[in-house]
Amino acid sequence: MLEPMDNQSIAEVFEQMAELLEFKGENPFRIRAYHNGAKAILDLDEPVAQILDDPSRKLSDVPGIGKTLVDKITVLVATGSLPQLLELQEQFPASVLAMARVPGLGAKKAARLHQELGIDNLAELKAACETDQVSGLKGFGKKSQQTILDGLAIAQAAAQRKKWVNADGWVARLRSHLSGCDAIERIEFAGSYRRGRETCGDLDILVVADPAAAAMDHLETFPPRKETILRGDTKISIRVDEAFQVDMRVVADDQFGAALQYFTGSQAHNVRVRSMAKAKGLKVNEYGVFRDDDPDKSIAGAEEQEVYAAVGLPWIPPELREDRLEFDWAKSGDPFDLIELKDICSDLHMHTTATDGEATIGDMADAAIARGLTAIAITDHSQRVAMARGLDPQRLREQWARIDQLRPQYEGRLTILKGIECDILEDGGMDLPDDVLAEADWVLASVHYGQRQSREQITDRILGAIANPHVTAIAHPTGRLINRREAYQVDIDAVFQAAAETSTLLELNANPSRLDLHEVHCQTASRRYNIPIVINTDAHSIDGLDVMQYGILQARRAGLQKQHVANARSWDAMKPLMGKYR
Repeated sequence: MLEPMDNQSIAEVFEQMAELLEFKGENPFRIRAYHNGAKAILDLDEPVAQILDDPSRKLSDVPGIGKTLVDKITVLVATGSLPQLLELQEQFPASVLAMARVPGLGAKKAARLHQELGIDNLAELKAACETDQVSGLKGFGKKSQQTILDGLAIAQAAAQRKKWVNADGWVARLRSHLSGCDAIERIEFAGSYRRGRETCGDLDILVVADPAAAAMDHLETFPPRKETILRGDTKISIRVDEAFQVDMRVVADDQFGAALQYFTGSQAHNVRVRSMAKAKGLKVNEYGVFRDDDPDKSIAGAEEQEVYAAVGLPWIPPELREDRLEFDWAKSGDPFDLIELKDICSDLHMHTTATDGEATIGDMADAAIARGLTAIAITDHSQRVAMARGLDPQRLREQWARIDQLRPQYEGRLTILKGIECDILEDGGMDLPDDVLAEADWVLASVHYGQRQSREQITDRILGAIANPHVTAIAHPTGRLINRREAYQVDIDAVFQAAAETSTLLELNANPSRLDLHEVHCQTASRRYNIPIVINTDAHSIDGLDVMQYGILQARRAGLQKQHVANARSWDAMKPLMGKYR
């Protein structure tokens, strides 16, 4: 049976319709109707399908949704598609439409370039500008041509979301700058950044300020600002770093909590909150919580806790606000108690100068103690990773002998484990013999080569490693690199099942370019399969140990508590979790 389209998907269809109609040069009123309809749908606190199914109600009673849009929504809910959209997409492919999104170009000019020069994509647009074809068209000129070239660079950069760690750097700089404005009384960052998503498309800032203009003036003095995109009475948007957008809203102090909850999102989470509010005769928006029978008087909104309390919920940590497990968890009455950095006792994935690391075993040990850890595992690469001078059995045993010599110096302060990050070979099997692996305290198995193999091949390789009695954990289990490389094809449920059966741990690699496992996989592995997750840094330097915080953030998004994280225990308490030590 076809699943009804949700509000978000219907709104996206309407926005696409508006964009395509504008590209085609249709009536502005018709275009605006689709934009308004999309906004009205997103503001609903219940699925449109639910309204359509209720014969006592009319969707056309919702402001912004007229009879024509009701007909379109009915078709979308029933079939999952809209014939008019498909027709427009045939006329104007996505590659053509992408030109309309180039800053400085817009739909009308993009349509002219398509019609008069036959330009069908961004590459052709760039070539036409560079060969001076565009400047000759009426209404363009040399200046417009250069503006388009500049806009192409911005569009290309904007297409890639920033990793959270990079966004965090901008947050630190913006917070420092805004703290110098006397008019600003309170400041918080919202949106996907506050939820800890692994990438951020932009930054949302909420401030309480008097006067509002002074706060916006101050933001415009932010040294890396490239341009001001728009400015109103209470909102300003600027661009930094070529293409990264920063939006700041000035809100009233007694509305700050409601605004923070609303602009933190996610949209799916907020729809659920609004639905719960409606069941109680309330309405929740960015201005506060209001009773249906007294819509002009807010009953809550100064703090987020008030908003959640009004709908019968405890305050929900921002990292969980994705409409996954947070509402069921809240209703259970159990405290969230998500994992924290201070809970981590050990880091069991790091490299030294023996392979591609920058610090010695002693350096890493001292740095671990300084960070409050009680155990580390030295896990240099195995011989297959020749580019990193991976260790063969002889060199590995020599390293372990050095660890034996070092251990007395750290007795009572730090446990140093003899480990290895052992490659899972392309044709199956481990990169080092079993008699060597048997001598290790800790064996990470990982895939570095053959990542383009079939799903069946890669799955079989990982399952073979899990079946090896000496393997204690699978490192960065899907091989992804955020914004650079997709995860390799693997039957992740088969991996989870095998890991659960053999008591093999799974790593959440805290490197902000990896964050592997993905949060959803972490949640599934820990909660459905009861597999302990081990959060490691994969540090290649002393400073690399500090990326643990990003793994913690990812774990919190997965809803992990201390009990779900293996290395939130001492090494002795960890050992019974692993098949190798049973």
